Amino acid sequence: MSTTPTGARVRTRFAPSPTGFIHLGNIRSALYPWAFARATGGDFILRIEDTDLERSTQAAVDVILEGMSWLGLDPDEGPYYQMQRMDRYREVIAQMQAKGLVYPCYMSVAELDALRERQMANKEKPRYDGTWRPEAGKTLPPVPEGVQPVWRFRNPQGGVVAWDDKVKGRIEISNDELDDLVIARPDGTPTYNFCVVVDDIDMKITHVIRGDDHVNNTPRQINIFRALGQEPPVYAHLPTVLNEQGEKMSKRNGAKPVTQYREEGFLADGVVNYLARLGWSHGDDEIFSREQFISWFDLDHLGRSAAQFDEAKLRWVNAQHIRMTADDQLAVLVAQQLKKRGVESIFEDHVARICAVFKDRCDTTVALADWAEKFYRPVQPAVEEVGKHVTEQVRPAIGMLAKMLETCPWNRQAIGEAIKEVLRATGLKMPQLAMPVRVLVMGTPQTPSVDAVLELCGRDAVLRRLQAA
Repeated sequence: MSTTPTGARVRTRFAPSPTGFIHLGNIRSALYPWAFARATGGDFILRIEDTDLERSTQAAVDVILEGMSWLGLDPDEGPYYQMQRMDRYREVIAQMQAKGLVYPCYMSVAELDALRERQMANKEKPRYDGTWRPEAGKTLPPVPEGVQPVWRFRNPQGGVVAWDDKVKGRIEISNDELDDLVIARPDGTPTYNFCVVVDDIDMKITHVIRGDDHVNNTPRQINIFRALGQEPPVYAHLPTVLNEQGEKMSKRNGAKPVTQYREEGFLADGVVNYLARLGWSHGDDEIFSREQFISWFDLDHLGRSAAQFDEAKLRWVNAQHIRMTADDQLAVLVAQQLKKRGVESIFEDHVARICAVFKDRCDTTVALADWAEKFYRPVQPAVEEVGKHVTEQVRPAIGMLAKMLETCPWNRQAIGEAIKEVLRATGLKMPQLAMPVRVLVMGTPQTPSVDAVLELCGRDAVLRRLQAA
């Protein structure tokens, strides 16, 4: 088991906000802390940051839980919900009030806006100016009547806040760049940056692996950690995932909920493999199992530049995993796809044999199901395909083959011998007979070996389809 420098057990977390459906860019921020916890024998915690009541939805929570479950990113603890921890946050705020770590601020929104406008007009960075911060010898403005204050954290003055980021290296921010953060609103509800720190302390988080959109929050959070007498965790801020147009991946920019990839026939292991390489590497290894990923994963090989999503590459990776997956496992997934299409009387051992023959040419289980469906429903070849391949020249050979298939043993070898005998008798080449047979039986001139396909189709269906010529 790996531990932190202090000897503590490694504990990582994924803390999504359920304000939109989680997509592949988001789920990568779950994959890496999950993998690090697994690689070090530590714990992975799921925390739902649902304090944005206006935008948080149960449907978004469901997609988080369902997507993580599908991908096998199971937490050791959680999900914890921030809205269920409000009493704990208020308890810590009260402790900070008692210690003088926070102070009430009565500056109204209108006053704050006016201050910012003046600062911008003077080409200064807009920030709270500490009007209500108590200092020795300072006279505070009179407290306005009937106004509930916000509570601001006394950010340290002077010096820097610094950390060694596992992705970005050393980062230093001057404390004078940071104003006094609001940690509680007028109604007493806590704010995001404060809740995160209390959660990370209570949950004993040792490593925070998250998107680099949180870098600006980190110095504020570190200062709160230290004010509460705690050392901050190790941070690793992951570069953004871009979509295929080079924009930040988001729902607004067309990103799909992660669960949609399951519906589209992607394998969980294929998606995990692809996502793992979207910001981390192990030499030149492109295709690897989940077990290999866990055994190889560390924070030292995280990429420093933004990764770009490429659906064609995801499909290629998924195709490799389909080939690596046992036929009986694929059959379960393909049977589920067929049942969604209303196909009844499915035998998984038969579907497994179909998978064995067709999986080398498929990049999703949906593509496999497209082939499998042809064995369970009537096939209607396109008129142009029939006209092109089922010519008057070849019809006698098709009839001869149908006659021989009525009585030959129904296995691939015997079917192959029957086809060869027809070729010898008619002088045709294999493609001249095989392509029209494929069109009639499967609706397409391109399939794997024709004898294997006919065996899977069954004698009655093959004869019925050939006789339709």
